[in-house]
Amino acid sequence: MGTEKRQRQKEGRQVRLAEQEATTRRNQRRRRLVLSVVLGVVVFAVLVLISQAGTDDTVDQAAGSSTTETTTEAGSTTAAPRDDPGTFEYGTGPCPPAEKPPAPVRSFDAAPQRCIEDGVDYAAVVTTSEGEFTIDLLEDEAPGTVNNFVVLARYGYYDGDDFHRIIPGFVVQGGDPVGNPPGTGDPGYEFADELPASVDEYVEGSVAMANAGPDTNGSQFYIYLGPNRLPGPDFSLFGQVTDGLDVVKAIEARGTSGGTPQQPVTIESVEIVER
Repeated sequence: MGTEKRQRQKEGRQVRLAEQEATTRRNQRRRRLVLSVVLGVVVFAVLVLISQAGTDDTVDQAAGSSTTETTTEAGSTTAAPRDDPGTFEYGTGPCPPAEKPPAPVRSFDAAPQRCIEDGVDYAAVVTTSEGEFTIDLLEDEAPGTVNNFVVLARYGYYDGDDFHRIIPGFVVQGGDPVGNPPGTGDPGYEFADELPASVDEYVEGSVAMANAGPDTNGSQFYIYLGPNRLPGPDFSLFGQVTDGLDVVKAIEARGTSGGTPQQPVTIESVEIVER
């Protein structure tokens, strides 16, 4: 996968009004944060929240979307079709330092600039209280989403976060260390979608962003486990668990049909590997 990827990758009033609009949109988003997903025709007649900031934050959408504030001009991005990832518009936020900060950074003013490098294959090693698993990051298909995940991970954003929504037979959701209640937080910005062509691209172990609607990605993500299907290709697909799926299954076993974990499962660290 590395060689092909490497080749493919080488390539005093208006301000107040804007601030008021951003605040209003953020409040509206927190109220509507429910990306409805039908869990199962027979088994679940429940809507599961896959959005980052839902009313119930996790009761409506399958895997936690990020309740990110509506981004101002500096952090705004434009949706990029999955077949043309080169059109993704990055933000202006700084890249992380070479060494992870001693304390997690969990608040940002804008979506990140492009920090991943051409010709590099990225993976994430996720260490949890249940064990370790590895995600192969799809930087060729979803470079903007992978860039965001890599940047947040290298800032330590996810370290110490609990998976706040676990639904057996469906998803394991996390990525919100700041929300109160969990599932309502965001890193301070949102960015555009990079969507797959078909819902069939979500397979067991797929990793995708949760959201509150089009182009509202932030930090929350979920691992899709099935067999219950997602409603459509509405979530940016950016990774695949390639090692440690048994650990993800062990995490899944801690879940409930309502999504609230039986006991906490903590992300101890997310380390980015370049290969």
